[in-house]
Amino acid sequence: MPLALAPTLKIGVNTMLRRSEPATGPWMPTSDELVGVVREVDRLGFDSFWCGDHVAFAIPILDPITQIAQAAAVSRRLTFGTAVFLLPLRHPTPVAKQIATLDHLTGGRFIFGVGIGGEFPKEYEACGVPIHERGPRLGEAVEVMRKLWTGETVSHHGRFYQFTDVKMTPTPHQPGGPPIWFGGRSEPALRRAGRLADGWFSYAITPQMFANGLATIAGAAQEAGRKLDRFGTAHLMFTRIGDSYEQALNEAAQSLSVRYAMDMRPATQRYGAIGTPAQVAQKIREFHAAGVRHLSLDLVGPYERRGEQFERFAAEVRPLIKDLLA
Repeated sequence: MPLALAPTLKIGVNTMLRRSEPATGPWMPTSDELVGVVREVDRLGFDSFWCGDHVAFAIPILDPITQIAQAAAVSRRLTFGTAVFLLPLRHPTPVAKQIATLDHLTGGRFIFGVGIGGEFPKEYEACGVPIHERGPRLGEAVEVMRKLWTGETVSHHGRFYQFTDVKMTPTPHQPGGPPIWFGGRSEPALRRAGRLADGWFSYAITPQMFANGLATIAGAAQEAGRKLDRFGTAHLMFTRIGDSYEQALNEAAQSLSVRYAMDMRPATQRYGAIGTPAQVAQKIREFHAAGVRHLSLDLVGPYERRGEQFERFAAEVRPLIKDLLA
């Protein structure tokens, strides 16, 4: 059973307000900075604005839900999303309230990307959540939120969460709640997405791995008896535009190695859209052919040059893929 995909490609940026390296001076995030970034993303014609999530990370990072709430006050056009929110770190009931509120603040232009993380075990320890429970907790949390988003009086008696006769209103702006897209690339994560998700948000994979993952998801959805009118597909892509491949690779690898506190040069080479505008455009075409219909560009590199990368993508890469966007 092939999944029903959108006909055209949408392109957004992952612009969580965070420090990236190399940078000059102390990192002092301001409200005006986020407002300026959102306005620039909107002005340049990108489709969406995505924020990642960590409670504790190798570099400073702000909370995605509160960032998006502010961003939604700046743009009335962009779609907003989390890519991805580590749902098992939180109790799903207050999260359901937050996301329902955020869906109203964005006018229904919100996609709830969720995942389990695990690269930084200390954030699970700090939140009092056993890391080996993160997969099952994600599935049950989604079930809880979808119940609460009905606006009916509901009960839940699961392995991790229990309550009786709870009614949460208002319901989200989008009927049934915003679409929930699952992250992950392991076999269990892909099968979980097939059983439960409205879409898949991939990360650190190749186009062939993406195509294989979609096949696994489609098989799990069919086994679960699901009939999906539309399935969202998205990919967070490390991206760096340069005048040469080596220049772009060096800048991207340096930035990502600081972010993840490890040598990321091999991963940058394997997974990134790195190089000249033509090389970046070719990588985008490969992911589109594999089934990606939403791209979230993680424009890595020196912090002070982020705006330059926005401009270069809009002016130099987008014209090379305009046939995919029509």
